Parts: sequence; structure tokens; C-alpha cells
Amino acid sequence: MKVLKFGGTSVGSVNSILSVKKIVEAIEEPVIVVVSALGGITDKLLATSAMASKGDVAYEKEFSEIISRHLDVIEGVIPDITIRKEVQKQTMSLLDELGNIFRGVYLINDLSAKTSDTIVSYGERLSSLIVSNVINDAVLFDSRKFIKTIKQFNKHIVDFDLTNALIKETFASLPKVSLVPGFISTSKENGEITNLGRGGSDYTASILATALDASILEIWTDVDGFMTADPRVISSAYVIDQLTFIEAMELCNFGAKVIYPPTIYPVYHKNIPIRIRNTFNPDAPGTYISKEKPANEKQKSIKGISSINDTCLITVQGLGMVGVIGVNYRIFKTLAKSGISVFMVSQASSENNTSFAVRNADAEVAVKVLNEEFALERSQGEINDIEAETDLATVAIVGENMKRTPGIAGRLFGTLGRSGISVIACAQGASETNISFVIKAKYLRKALNSIHDSFFLSEYKVLNLFVTGVGIVGGSLLEQIKNQRVNLMEQNGLKLNVVGIANTRKALFCREGLDLTNWQDDLKVKGLDSSPVKLCEEILQMNIFNSVFVDCTASPDVAGLYETLLNNNISVVAANKLAASSSYDNYFKLKEISRHRGVKFLFETNVGAGLPIINTMNDLINSGDHILKLEAVLSGTLNYIFNTLSADVPLSTAIRMAKQAGYSEPDPRIDLSGKDVIRKLVILAREAGYKVEQADVVKDLFIPEKFFAGSLEDFWSSITELDAEFEEKRQYLEKGHKRFRFVASMEKGKCRVGLQEVDSHHPFYELEGSNNIIMISTERYHEYPMIIKGYGAGADVTAAGVFADIISIANIR
Repeated sequence: MKVLKFGGTSVGSVNSILSVKKIVEAIEEPVIVVVSALGGITDKLLATSAMASKGDVAYEKEFSEIISRHLDVIEGVIPDITIRKEVQKQTMSLLDELGNIFRGVYLINDLSAKTSDTIVSYGERLSSLIVSNVINDAVLFDSRKFIKTIKQFNKHIVDFDLTNALIKETFASLPKVSLVPGFISTSKENGEITNLGRGGSDYTASILATALDASILEIWTDVDGFMTADPRVISSAYVIDQLTFIEAMELCNFGAKVIYPPTIYPVYHKNIPIRIRNTFNPDAPGTYISKEKPANEKQKSIKGISSINDTCLITVQGLGMVGVIGVNYRIFKTLAKSGISVFMVSQASSENNTSFAVRNADAEVAVKVLNEEFALERSQGEINDIEAETDLATVAIVGENMKRTPGIAGRLFGTLGRSGISVIACAQGASETNISFVIKAKYLRKALNSIHDSFFLSEYKVLNLFVTGVGIVGGSLLEQIKNQRVNLMEQNGLKLNVVGIANTRKALFCREGLDLTNWQDDLKVKGLDSSPVKLCEEILQMNIFNSVFVDCTASPDVAGLYETLLNNNISVVAANKLAASSSYDNYFKLKEISRHRGVKFLFETNVGAGLPIINTMNDLINSGDHILKLEAVLSGTLNYIFNTLSADVPLSTAIRMAKQAGYSEPDPRIDLSGKDVIRKLVILAREAGYKVEQADVVKDLFIPEKFFAGSLEDFWSSITELDAEFEEKRQYLEKGHKRFRFVASMEKGKCRVGLQEVDSHHPFYELEGSNNIIMISTERYHEYPMIIKGYGAGADVTAAGVFADIISIANIR
């Protein structure tokens, strides 16, 4: 025998009731079907009661809507005219009774608890009447006759001894389908109508299943089962196949509204399993709940995450509490007398404070009664005034695999810390199946996503990218992300979400991730007016977990955002050299913030486009080596120019060719002045461990200063003056089998850039095209320096270097 419970949404419409009929009639063994009121009717009954009690005649309109709703459902679910008329007659009889009660409440302007309980009982009485006439061979039972309650602490508590005896007597002979209204009960003392509380239909079903030793209790609702987290917050949340009773209870108590928490207690003691099923997706297996842990389960340390965003934290604090027996007793006794439920408690081992979480609605009363309780201690300065902290949320991670598993708490709080989320209070019981903590409510979404991602409850690890600067490099990066996205998901379990794209004028944002197919058109048409300041404000407001800011601009204003972003736990990947080559103090500050915050500040492409220069240097230093000397050709533009020079190609022509090929800046004087190389050398020297400023670099430039004055047009018209001189030098070098190279060098912190002649035996001699090369001399690599060589310019390789930095943040191999 099975017990099936169908909630309000499952009996909320014509189609859903017909689905219930199909589900029940397909079961061959005897079943007891427990139904809730039609979806929304209980709330409607309470609202109408409140209106009537205030003398608001508009209650009549609300009541007429209740009548219409039930009659419309009957019209749609019962095709047989004779049966339909009989059901309509019985329904109207119940509704007439209800109407008379509403009229009485309206006339005397009073609504007692007894009357309210009677009014809401009509929801289940009406729905069960209707559904019993829809399902073939269904017999309607009245739960008021066998669910009995007693009163404790102003609440109706089930008298299980009497209730179980009456259930066994009532269902001694089971029909094919027994139809029972949920939620409703009656008082053992006086027979007055009571109820089992919101969600009480689940409880009714559980009581019946336990008393009759059912094989299983099925809860049919509008979801496929327990989810790993709230799918409205975490799009990657999925259905949990199996839970233990303890795990289900922990999740229910902390906001997962799949089952009414008391439902679990009765069936737990008889080990009657529960299965959560979806009325609207009956083929889904749902979630199976039992005492046993699944034998073949993949050992994920936590099963799910639950949260309560309606949280207020109250702290009782004072040095006078230390070592005093009975303080906590007084706290919780006082709260219990006022009917205030506490759902989390945290106490320091020093005993000088106790914090506990309550609903916001209870906060004011809690503070008042506690201040009264400890009035004497407060007047003597032993205990501080008790205050409530609001706008908080409570989060719980749940799973029996957490037991005796080292590192769970460390991983949890490390994840929160890296996301910039401060924990205000926390609690863990000795059972180790639940770690609960309180945070600011504004961080709830970010916290849930970060934890879900960190504990591999998500199918993929997610990085959320904000890409600014979508010119040649940024555009190439977005194309590479689009092309590689599926491979990273399939092969590495990494999902890259581009959640923001910005240029100098427009910005486009989408928390779920932008479609990169037509991002240029979308940015142009849908983009919002933007600026660096607005961009930063929007990123911070979105407050997305695992965020990475990708800067493909050369803007000092954008570089100026890094400090704010890093301080808000947003990693930064920069192709922009300005921050890392700015003042040493600023460079050092950004590095320190990233270390302190546990996020990344990466700028590999600042030096050699896609070449792994900085990473290699960092690996050497971190392994205990010491960098003594660097020699490098770091300008792809200048190397291209010197490799292009020939008898037929003078200097001025080679410079124009570099610009046309896209190697140089729009104003090639930036490259010719050596500024770009100086910035790169300063960055390398700093990463090698030396405190260097741009002004410290000795410059030996090959273009006289006068060519950098005036306009760009002046430069192009005058640069030809150097052609003859350079051709003469080129011919001289050619005879000696030498070549020009613009070399950046650093030896023990002393930096220099300038034009050098290299012979055919030098590693720089055969450097082709726009390639870069660097020789790194260290204590280990002293006689034979380490050499890194390859493409040092070009949008594709630079974008690939930025992409590699992004991937490194995900820490995948």
C-alpha cells in the first residue's frame, strides 16, 4: 500500500487534476491519496477572513472569486453531467456554510483562532470532495474523524496514540483509492476543528503512512525533487537522486520548501521511504529519501545548499556573562515564552557572547523581552544593550559525507573569503551533517554560486568574465573564447561566461552570459552608455562569483579601476601595461591586494604577447632560484623594422610597413621612442624582484629627440632624413655579418635599453620577423642562460596569452 500526497499546485487547475487522476489510476495496489486545497486557496481564505474581520465589504468579492474558482474546476474535470451536478450541489452546500461564517466575522469585526482554523479547513474539504469524484473508485474520508490534536504552547500537536488507533480502525478495510483531505484535524478535548500548520498536508500523509505501515510515501509537487540549491539563484542546480532522512531534514529546516519538515519524523522511525515526484513531469525519478546512504554514490562531500534570506542576528554580549551559569537558559526561556523560534545559535568559547538567528518579524519582540530579562545586568554594565542586526541571510551546507572528512569547513570558508564574503556567525553540530553561517543578504547569491561551484555540485567550474576593450586584441579574444568554450566544458569541466563586454562608449551585461555569435551588433544596438566609472559600478553591483576583469585596452582610466576591483575580490587579467609599469608603489600595492584577497592580478601579455616569460620567471623564483640578468628583444615592431631594412627598403619605408602590418602603434613614435620596451623591462625587473622605476632605465635611442616633437604628419615628412644614415650603417653591419637589435637588459637591478650590434654567434642574430626573445641568467642557469623565443606581437597571439591567463585562474590542467 502506498500513500500519495498531492500539493496545491498539483490540484490547482483542470489539467493538473486530470494529471493526478492519470497518476493514481495507473497504480495497481491500494493507495491513500491526500490532497491540499486548490493552489492559492488557503492564502485567499486567510486574506478574505482578514478583510471581513476589519469590516471591509470587499470580502464579498474575494469570496465570490473562491466560489467561481471551484465551480470552474468542477466544470472542467467532471464530464458526466449527473455526477457534476451532484458535486456542484455538495460544493455549494459547503460554500454556503463558509459564506455564513464570513458574514458573521464581518458583522462582529472579530476573527478568533478557532474561527480562522474552521475557515481554512474548507480549502481541503472542497478540494478532496472534487478530486474524489474525478478519480475512479475513490472513497472520500474525513480526516477530522481520525487526526486528533492536543494543545501545547499555543500550538496544536498530534496525539499519536489516539490518532494511530483511529486510523487503523478507519482503514481496517482499504478500498482501491482512499481520498483524504490533508491539513485538517480536530481537538481531542472538544472536537473543534484544528489544523497541522502550513504544509500540514504533507504531515497528514506521513501520519497515515506510518500508522498503516505503507511501503512508501510519495509527495507529488511541482518540482522534480530536492535540488542541490535554489534553481532561481543557481542555474546549474540539479535534482539530488537520493538523500538520507537526516540530510532531507537539514535541508528542509533551512529553507528548502520541498517537504514540510515535521513530515519526516513519523516515517523516519519506521524507515518508510519518501519519494518526491513531479505531477507535471511524472516520468522523472524524483528524489528518494531513506535511512540508508546510497552504496554506489559518488562521494561528494556535500549534498546540497539551503538558505534563509529572512534572517536577523541578535547578540547578547558582556564580560559579566563569562563563567556565569544559566545565562543561555534565561535567553532561550525568555524567547520561548514569547513564542520566538531560533534557527541557529553561535557562541564564543570565552562565553562573553551568544548570537542567535531569528526571523526578521520576531526581531523587535526578541530584543525587547531580552532587554527586560537582563535589565539588572545591563544597569550594572555586566551585559551590553541587546541589539539586532538585520538584512542578513543564513546559509547551510548539508551532507552526511561531511562526517569525519577533514577540510570541509576550511574549504567552505576559504571559498567565501576568496569571493570577498565575510562570515558574521557560524555553527556546526557534532553530527557534522550541517555547517550553517550568517552573511550579509546582499552576498547571498554570490555565496550560493561560489559554494555550489567549489564543492563540484555544479557540472562545470564557472568563470564570469568582464571584457573591456574589444578592438583587435579584445575581439580576437572573444572569438577564441567562443570557439574553445565547448571543448573546455567537455574536456576540462570549465565554463567561461562572458557576462560583460565594453568599449569606450558602450557596455553590455548579462548575468547568465552573453551570446558571442553577434556580440558586435548587440553591443552597438543594446549596449548602455558607459565609461570606466560606470563600468566599475555595474560590475560591483552585479556582484557575481568567480568574476574576472579582462582589460584589453591601453587606457589609464581603465587601469585605474584595478585597485577597486581587486579589493572587491574580482581577479584582473591585463593586456594593458600601464598598471604594472606605473609607479613601483602602485604596482606593489596591486600585487599585495591580490595576495591578501586571494584573487589574481595577471599580466603575462604585458611583456611578450603569448610567450610564457613572467610565468617562467615566477616559477624559477618560487622554486628558490635568483634572477641575476635579463637580456631581451621585447619589441616585435622594432625587430620587424630592423629585419625589413635592406638596400631596397629604407628606414622610413620599414616603419610604414610595420604600421601597415599592424605591428606598431597607430603612432609609431611610441615604439621608436622605446617607451613600450622600457615599460616591459620595468615589469620584468620588478617580477625578478627588483625595485625599479621607469626613470631608472638608461636610454640609448636611435631616433633623435627632434623627430618626436610636432605632429604625426611632421614625423612622416621628416623621417626620411634618416634613411641615408641608416643605410650606411646597415651596409657597414652587413659587411661585418652583424645586425641591429633593440635590446633591453637588466643586471642586478640596473636597467638599460638601446640599439645594439649583434654578430652571427649571438642568439639574437637569427631572430626573425616580429619575434621576441629573452635570455634569463640565474644562479642555476648561469653559464647557459634560459632562452624563451617566439611571436612577440600580433592580435591573435596576444589574445591567446590573455586567454591563457584566464584559464590559469581556473587552476585546471
